[in-house]
Amino acid sequence: MPGKSAGLLAFLLLIAGPASTEHEVAYRYTVIGYVEDARGRPHPGVIVELVRQKTGYTYLGASDASGLYVVTARLGDESLGERLRLQAGAHGVEITARFDPADHTRERGTRVDWVAGKAVERPGAFATTLQRFLGE
Repeated sequence: MPGKSAGLLAFLLLIAGPASTEHEVAYRYTVIGYVEDARGRPHPGVIVELVRQKTGYTYLGASDASGLYVVTARLGDESLGERLRLQAGAHGVEITARFDPADHTRERGTRVDWVAGKAVERPGAFATTLQRFLGE
């Protein structure tokens, strides 16, 4: 799966790159999820864009053959509560960066699935989905 391999490679380069603060947990926020139709069938090749409302910085990803996408943004402790615009194809939603700024060991992020063009945020599923992605 080329899309999945590219997403995994980008994520691994981000977390395993040079030992600078930009690559530490406290400086990244990951949005992961699936793009599916109303019947639960995956939509591969959908461009997913995450935009920091505060700065206008944009981070891109794309769904793979299983509909999975991963977008990682550079957000630090000071970004708690920041509004983010998530766009999947023609559909968009605003989400809020939520995390514990004192926790610099756990990955930060959320899961947002797109089902028939509607966003469904599932933050409780973030850690297991990311772990499954990294383990495959």
